[in-house]
Parts: sequence; structure tokens; C-alpha cells
Amino acid sequence: MNSFALARACACAAVILPALLLEVSQSEAAGFAVREQSGSGLGNAFAGGPTGIEDPSFIYSNPASMGFMAGHQATGYGSYIIPNTKFKEDSSSTVLGTPITTNSLFEGNDDIGRNALVPGAAGMISVTDDIKVGISFNAPFGLLTDNPGGWVGRYHAEKSQLETININPAVAYRINDRISIGAGFNAMYADAELSNAVDFGTIGTAAIIGNPLIAPLFPTAPVPSAQDGRAKLTGDDWGFGGNAGVMFQPTDNLRLGLAYRSVVKLDIDGDTDFELDSSGVGATLNALTGAFADSDATAEIDLPETVAFGANFDLNDEFSFMGQVEWTNWSRFDELRVEFDNAAQGDSVTEEDWDDSWFFAVGGTYRPASVEGLTLRLGFAYDQTPVPNRTRTPRVPDEDRYWIAAGVGYVPLPWVSLDLSYTHIFLPDADIDLDATDTGNTFRGNLSGKYEADIDIIALQGTVRF
Repeated sequence: MNSFALARACACAAVILPALLLEVSQSEAAGFAVREQSGSGLGNAFAGGPTGIEDPSFIYSNPASMGFMAGHQATGYGSYIIPNTKFKEDSSSTVLGTPITTNSLFEGNDDIGRNALVPGAAGMISVTDDIKVGISFNAPFGLLTDNPGGWVGRYHAEKSQLETININPAVAYRINDRISIGAGFNAMYADAELSNAVDFGTIGTAAIIGNPLIAPLFPTAPVPSAQDGRAKLTGDDWGFGGNAGVMFQPTDNLRLGLAYRSVVKLDIDGDTDFELDSSGVGATLNALTGAFADSDATAEIDLPETVAFGANFDLNDEFSFMGQVEWTNWSRFDELRVEFDNAAQGDSVTEEDWDDSWFFAVGGTYRPASVEGLTLRLGFAYDQTPVPNRTRTPRVPDEDRYWIAAGVGYVPLPWVSLDLSYTHIFLPDADIDLDATDTGNTFRGNLSGKYEADIDIIALQGTVRF
């Protein structure tokens, strides 16, 4: 092995590592997964993920892909995500029946989407013709839903942000001309922030109803939905997992791929900060109960495992067709529970009860013989949401996704390739129908409405071979 080649491949792949820890506006795959792990793959709507061998970006999808790649390679890519997500209210009220309206803090912007750049990088070296070593850096999960301050659903959610970076070294061994196997290790860092308003007016009113003798202790009478405070949880953690895959070429023009990625368990440890309302109602509740005081907090999140199968068929030197199906074990996410070190503060629980989900994609690639080095791509995909209608919340207002993708690649020099891809994602309206009688929603209140959304993604990728 050429040690200089190894160092150069790793350096090229890692050069954008510090930029990877970025939030993803909403999430561009079902749940809060991020599917944008290849600039070239986006052009086929990621239909070729488990069987892709065009460049090292496919190491993330299937480490066995390196067995069918030659030489030393490094690639870097960035996906610019442009979401448009707006909430249309139907009705909202407190548990006491008081209508919830926007308050003076309302920012006047009902689009919760934020444009974001999601970068990634990968590199590989050929130890021998049959043994390949590689590494990829990417952000496989991410979320940013930023509901405006003072909006009607503020007690359910304001800002929900999850940032991740995954470091995935891998090795592949080509058993023979037909079969390659690969495996990798994943070290994932996650940073999270969750915030929402606190309805001290309703909590204080309910406390007085339960015990009228405490009414004189309040400096002013509690008024439901009019005396808001705020709670914010921030925390981070490292989690670890693995991935493995196999690629089989039964004939010269057919490739099959199977890939598995394990669960990554996170214990998000951090701090919870409470901002009390200016009327003094929150401060009185804090003095009476000990609750609503700043403290350490923990939230457990299991990032789900996936299994993907794909096929690639080369009709001839010009046309290739590919497809894949992927299963994600989102049923692990049954609730979002925040546990506080403050014994007086009960757990904050949001019922999720997500379902396992499926991703289906088909695509085609055309390499016209008349234009040397040119590649044209097209793809379509269906990404099933894991979120049940009854537990959909403003933190993850997810729905099924329908992808239309196109891309173009060009090889200006024998050792350089460039790719540009575009995708538009259609989403049906995501209905929100939360009841104050639901688990954890007593003082969050009733919320009914819908999110209307669509997403555009533009990706640019460069690959060098040496």
C-alpha cells in the first residue's frame, strides 16, 4: 500500500469534516433521516444506493461497493436543501377550553423551513486489487423545525433541532470477480435542542381550581394562554454502531446489493433552562412546587437500523437501470421522554408510536456515445412516513414523500468527475390533530390544523482519482 496515497485520500475526504455538523431544515427523508449522502446518487433518487460503484460516496450505502472500484479515490459533495413548510390553523385551545391565539411574540413568519447545506465526503484506497479501505463523513440524521415564537402551537413545540455527524471507516474484500463483501464502524456525534412555550396561566388556574386557598399567593390572577414562559433543552452525546454489505454480480450486466446499518443508541445529556413569565405566576408555581427550575436533563433516542436491497442492470454501454427497496425500523421510536434531575419536575413525555417505514426508488442512467464523458440521470422514489396521523406533532410534521430527480455528470479530465443533481419532493398535507387528553398534552392543549410542504434539493459533487 502506498502510505502517501492513503494519507492523501483521507485528507481529501476529511477536508470538510468541520462543516458537517449542520442542521437539516425539516428532514429530507422520512422521519428525521437524511438521505442526501451522494451528489451523484441524488440524480437517480438514490435508486442505486446498494449497488452504486461510480464513486466513493456510495461507501455509506454499501461498504462492499469498494470491491468493484479501482485505484485510489476521494469525493466531496454538498446538498443545498430548500424547504417550504407552512402551518394552516384550524383550531386550538387550552385544556380548560380557552382559545389559544398568537401572542405578542409572534414573529409573523409561518414558514418553519430553513434552507441548509448538507455536506459529505468519502475516500478509499486500494491496498491490493481485492482489498479496499475507505472512510466516509456524513450527517445521516438531522432536523430543524423552527415554528415562530408566539404561534398557536407554541406549547407543543417551538424549535426542534438535531444535528449529527457520522464517521464511518470501512473495509471491503473482493472474494472473486463476482462477489464483494464489506463492513464498517460508525461513530456518531449528535447535538440536540428542543424548546417550547410553557402556559403558566393555565397551569396556575388549574392549581387554584385544585386548591382555592393558594389563590392569594399569586401576585396577579393566572390567565390561561396569556402568561407564557419558555423551556429549552440542549444536550449532546456520542453513539456507536456498525454496517455491513455484500455485492454480487451474477452476470456481466447485472449487479445486486444488500446492505445493513445498525441501530445507534444516544443518551442526550444536557441542561434544561426555564424562562418564567413576567407576571410572576411562574415564579409562584416554582416557589410552591419546586418545579420549573433549571436542571440537568436526559433524553434517550434510538436512531433506527436499516436494511436495503438493490439491483443495477446495464442494458448496454449507454443505458443502465437501477432500483432499490429499503426498510427502516422506526418502530423503536415510541416516545420522546425528557427526564429531569430536578425531582419536583415530572418527565416531559411526547407519545410518538412510530411505524416501520419503506423506501422504494427506480432510476435510469444514459451515457451517450456521441458525447464522451457525459452522464444523464433520472429517478423516482416513494418515501413512506413512519409517523401515524394520530401522533403527528409540530416537532416532526412528516408525511409521505414523492421524489422526482434528475442529474448530469461530466468527466472533464480522466482523473476528475463532476456531478450536478436536482430533486423536487412532493408531500401531501400533514394533518395535526392533538388533544389535551393525549399523553403529556394536558398543559400543551388542543391543536388542530395542517402543514403544507414541498422541498427542492440541489447537489454538487466532485471526485478525484489518483
